[in-house]
Amino acid sequence: MNRDPYLSVVIPVFNEEENIGQLVSRCLKACQELDKPFEIILVDDGSKDRSPELLVEEARRNSGKVLVVFLNKNYGQHAAIMAGFAEARGEIVVTLDADLQNPPEEIPKLVTKSEEGFDVVGTIRTPRQDSLFRRMSSFMINKAAQKATGVMMNDYGCMLRAYRRHIVQAMLACPERSTFIPVLANSFAKHTTEIEVSHAGRSAGQSKYGLWRLINLNFDLLTSMTTFPIRLLSVIGGIISILGIGFGVFLLAMRLIYGPQWAVEGVFTLFAILFVIIGTQFLALGLLGEYIGRIYHDVRARHRYFVERVLGKSTTEHQ
Repeated sequence: MNRDPYLSVVIPVFNEEENIGQLVSRCLKACQELDKPFEIILVDDGSKDRSPELLVEEARRNSGKVLVVFLNKNYGQHAAIMAGFAEARGEIVVTLDADLQNPPEEIPKLVTKSEEGFDVVGTIRTPRQDSLFRRMSSFMINKAAQKATGVMMNDYGCMLRAYRRHIVQAMLACPERSTFIPVLANSFAKHTTEIEVSHAGRSAGQSKYGLWRLINLNFDLLTSMTTFPIRLLSVIGGIISILGIGFGVFLLAMRLIYGPQWAVEGVFTLFAILFVIIGTQFLALGLLGEYIGRIYHDVRARHRYFVERVLGKSTTEHQ
């Protein structure tokens, strides 16, 4: 008779052939230290390298401990994690990146903290081994997430986190397509906390987030969490309009005092102000379009992902 696992570790994988062997062995060792039933769920997010083959080997080598979910194409990190959540059976679910920058050896620490009664256990990477741009991006996202959720966590960007079962079920019940899991979880959590964990540089492979993808990711996360940017633009637009009216009154007064010649000399200033206003309008329209686009995707209610097959589930293979 199979026992339901107490701990589920969900790991999205995308082109990580250099790290898979070490990742699985280190996760198995860390979970075995807890002396409780566990499962490791690896979600292949449409990898193009040898990752799928290596994952198949790991599932067969560690039958009953390692489960592999294959998505038919790349859907993104958060969709892959949701696919892992759908298969997870543990009372405590830990998420982890496959790049080994967050050491699997920290898993027992998160489980122990969860057992103190916390719904969500976040982590703070110390010291963080990332570029200045990534740290600045995380700072902005963290501030936006704090405002959106009212939960003052310091590092929403770290995927090494622990969730209680009822939080995972609440997230799975949400039909929205644009999902930022740490923020979504904190919107349901009553008791949250953070602990410090170690952080390492990438040991093998390359980061999947280049400059442009990081910019897109941060923009997507911001607009999926809060309507604050639209409100901020409304305030900025109001301020610019007031300044424009004041400047127009000033130009009229100067024209009356010094004559029309002075006004002609200020024509380029008028153009500059016009360009600022037009630029603000385009920015506002762009952000508005983002929100309308998200409404469009949610109304269509398409699935977040499509599971191609699952290996290691109840020691059988599902095609």
